[in-house]
Amino acid sequence: QVQLVESGGGLVQAGGSLRLSCAASGIVFSASTMGWYRQAPGKQRELVAQISNSGFTTYRGSEKGRFTISRDNAKNTGYLQIDSLKPEDTAVYSCYVIEYVRTYWGKGTQVTVSS
Repeated sequence: QVQLVESGGGLVQAGGSLRLSCAASGIVFSASTMGWYRQAPGKQRELVAQISNSGFTTYRGSEKGRFTISRDNAKNTGYLQIDSLKPEDTAVYSCYVIEYVRTYWGKGTQVTVSS
């Protein structure tokens, strides 16, 4: 059974940083692409960043400077570092993993940024 468990969210002041984690089990994590989406209240879900099994990274728009995606295959864990947090970063952040043709999702972790 595939499980993805996010952690690291919370309440933070604007300008602060957070490091989100996504712990995977039940899959061959090292062979999988993983990434992060976020969904703010009343808004559509949007892709934040993705990292391939070879370490190739992609980021949404202009967010590359504040967001850093990484992975530790030995720990079956992916990460999303968010710096210089803004109130508009407030959202539920969910990780996903693509193994072969299937996509698996975590339940998400709430990030709330106060001004």
